[in-house]
Amino acid sequence: MKPIQCKMARVALGWGIRDLAKHADVSPDTIARLERGERLRDATIRDIQNAFEKAGLEFIPENGGGVGVRFSKPKEFDYPGS
Repeated sequence: MKPIQCKMARVALGWGIRDLAKHADVSPDTIARLERGERLRDATIRDIQNAFEKAGLEFIPENGGGVGVRFSKPKEFDYPGS
């Protein structure tokens, strides 16, 4: 996860730094450090990314169009009677 993806994901969810920190169980300063581009432990970045993914986002890798974030595709459900 790139720093810009963290910011984009927060905006998509309407979360502030403190909201994300609470969901990821890290300090607000950790979120600020990530968004400034400072190096964090891989496990910490995974915790932050997992919080976003649990909230329904997925991260798009750089594939010629730049990195990004989007809402996950809704899972297919079998509805009774269908």
